[in-house]
Amino acid sequence: MKAKAFDTGLFKRILKYTKPYKWRYYGVILFAVSLSVFAALRPYLLKQTVDGYITTHDKHGLLMYIILMGVVLLLEVFSQFYFVYWANWLGQDIVKDIRTKLFKHILSFRMKYFDLVPVGQLVTRSVSDIESIARIFSQGLFMIISDLMKMLVVLIFMFYMNWELTWIVVVAMPILVFITRIFQRKMQVAFEEVRTQIANMNSFVQERVTGMKIVQLFNREKIEAENFKNINDKHRVAWIKTILYNSIFFPIADIISSITLGLVVVYGGFKILGGNHFTTFGDLFSYTMFIGMLFNPLRQIADKFNEMQLGMIAANRVFDIIDTQDHIQDTGTIEAPVFSGSIEFKDIHFSYIPEEEVIKGIDLSVAAGQTIAIVGSTGAGKSTIINLLNRFYEINSGTIYIDGQNIENYTLASLRKQIAVVLQDVFLFADTIYNNITLHNPEITRDRVINAAKIIGVHDFIMSLPDDYDFDVKERGVMLSSGQRQLIAFLRSYVSNPSILILDEATSSIDTYSEELIQRATETITKGRTSIIIAHRLATIVNADKIVVMDKGLIVEQGTHHELLTKTDGYYKNLYDSQFSVAN
Repeated sequence: MKAKAFDTGLFKRILKYTKPYKWRYYGVILFAVSLSVFAALRPYLLKQTVDGYITTHDKHGLLMYIILMGVVLLLEVFSQFYFVYWANWLGQDIVKDIRTKLFKHILSFRMKYFDLVPVGQLVTRSVSDIESIARIFSQGLFMIISDLMKMLVVLIFMFYMNWELTWIVVVAMPILVFITRIFQRKMQVAFEEVRTQIANMNSFVQERVTGMKIVQLFNREKIEAENFKNINDKHRVAWIKTILYNSIFFPIADIISSITLGLVVVYGGFKILGGNHFTTFGDLFSYTMFIGMLFNPLRQIADKFNEMQLGMIAANRVFDIIDTQDHIQDTGTIEAPVFSGSIEFKDIHFSYIPEEEVIKGIDLSVAAGQTIAIVGSTGAGKSTIINLLNRFYEINSGTIYIDGQNIENYTLASLRKQIAVVLQDVFLFADTIYNNITLHNPEITRDRVINAAKIIGVHDFIMSLPDDYDFDVKERGVMLSSGQRQLIAFLRSYVSNPSILILDEATSSIDTYSEELIQRATETITKGRTSIIIAHRLATIVNADKIVVMDKGLIVEQGTHHELLTKTDGYYKNLYDSQFSVAN
């Protein structure tokens, strides 16, 4: 699809973000106008100085005009300072607002969105693309306004001073405008390719750095380095195209400017030598400045327009995410209370990919305060059940009830507040242990965390660390072992005092000592609380009130551990026998 030279609708949308800062916005424009006037006034005063005082040897008048030119220069510097400072300040405030809106929007997306969109791409949109939007105001829009105003005022002064010389300049300008227009179109397409390649590179680096352990374990360093080299080459080619266009345009613009200046000097010089007093030495002096002030902004407008185009492309990408409506429908009006904890799944169908059902019409009831375990082979749909209960995904059909109420009737935030989940793959933020436990919830006090840690038996482990609860676990909790991270996640769920507790493979990747701690803690916190335990290791769930066996998206067996073992050739019995025969 052919890129637009300039998207007016998108530009108007960006400008809407200036409304909270309208006085600063108008102030920048005012300083742009004053800057153009003071800049154009200097060559005019130079003409007056040369023609009125230097050629007539009037020292007193010369001194007065030098002082006047100094005052004008100071006013120009003052206007330039506030113009640049306020323009950049406005740009940063606007991107702050857009970035906040974007991040809040991303937080509301359902899990399916993150399954499909690369993390690196979202990072690019939230960081570098947002910064490019700021350049619309700091290097683009207001600079273009300032340059256009300067060119207009300069032309007015030039026509007022000498219309003959001015027409030589005016005739040359359309040529430069035409070349500039071609340059802008080429650069817009080139910048689009640059942004695409930057997003691809960010996604690649993000994934490889995150999965560095896998890369090194399977000796893929050379392969991944070669893949990165190819991506980097594409990025380099995209940038070289922009460099090529710049390398062609700016020398041509300089040649046109120099030729125009030469024609003005030659024409004006012959006029003066011929005794035509309509042109003066002052005109020639001032026109050498005026032509630079007229052509340089015209040439730079192309560069500034490129900055705007780069910002517009980035804004378009950011607004694509903001306009994406990929949310869980939060239409509930009931604030979820502290649940008694009865759960019912009624004829639930669900698929991650259309027409490929993962859950195929299950019915399941969990009594309040009951502990149930869900077992089955990988891909049976165990974790999907938990995702649906938390409303991370929308079900295709059927209804899930908690305490007799359709979970869609509860507000999303209040529903999730009553459900705590401990996952197999624990994610810890680069922060202290205390903050990873409370997640900066002011309602959870330090005393509450310490008491909870003592109850479940992890207080001594935390106190053994440097800075105990203030120990920084670094990115993804790399300073802790997998078992220790699991304990922190378990404590994080416990202190939130949930009505429903879910353990999703919570003991599958930890050491024996940590498993014993969690087993003891599980017995304590599941009393009187509805609990769902997903496990591969059947030894951890033999005391569950009910065991649900799943296979290929269906519930194939239900019952207690002893009931299921009595079923000859039953799925659970075969699974149990195979595990313990291997163990023995």
